Amino acid sequence: MQLCIDWGNTRVKAALFQENKLVKDYNFSEEEALTGLIDIADSQQPQSAILSSVAHHPPELKVLLQEKTRLLVLNAQTPLPVMNAYHSPDTLGADRLALAIGANSEYPDANNLVISVGTAITYNFIHKNKTFRGGNITPGMEMRFRALNAYTDKLPLVEAQGEVVLLGYDTETSIRSGVVLGIIAELDGMINFYGEQYPGLNIVLTGGNAPIFAGKLKNRIFADSQLLLKGLNTILRYNVR
Repeated sequence: MQLCIDWGNTRVKAALFQENKLVKDYNFSEEEALTGLIDIADSQQPQSAILSSVAHHPPELKVLLQEKTRLLVLNAQTPLPVMNAYHSPDTLGADRLALAIGANSEYPDANNLVISVGTAITYNFIHKNKTFRGGNITPGMEMRFRALNAYTDKLPLVEAQGEVVLLGYDTETSIRSGVVLGIIAELDGMINFYGEQYPGLNIVLTGGNAPIFAGKLKNRIFADSQLLLKGLNTILRYNVR
């Protein structure tokens, strides 16, 4: 049994795998995560674990997991089953790399573009020759709503939930439609840019806000909410054999 942990900017996700099969997944707030993860380690007794963190996690988590499992902390020096061609690997978010590796594992014969729609929107390209090439980063949905409020004098902070119409009829609907439809246009546009260079490109959409956009894109995509955890499991199994 392997325990895979993704410590993100707003939520902490984890999953137990039996070899390549996802057995059970978990979703914690930051406040719940330390206790929840240690409970999993105690009750399920995984033989190995991997921790990917893009935010500050409690230092005691690493110590406790090292006591209970064979722990791998994902960083720029971690051996990988693919080549990392990113020019600044020390600044590359571990989540982006795990997403690309997860896509390559699921679709090994394709050029894969993984789009993660979360706190930020990341575009992560991995060539079918198993080379991670990098991609793009843009502001996520909540970041866009907050920026419009923070960097203007009069625009309110608008929630994502609500009516989305092409012609906003008041300030709230104008902001919401601008942000949501703007992201849809961005996603389709970026997919087209990549597709022009790599015909037959495989697209995988993931991230916390992916369900909002998955059915609204013109391009054909695969949606996989567990892709990052699958990628972490692939990296863990590559290192712990």
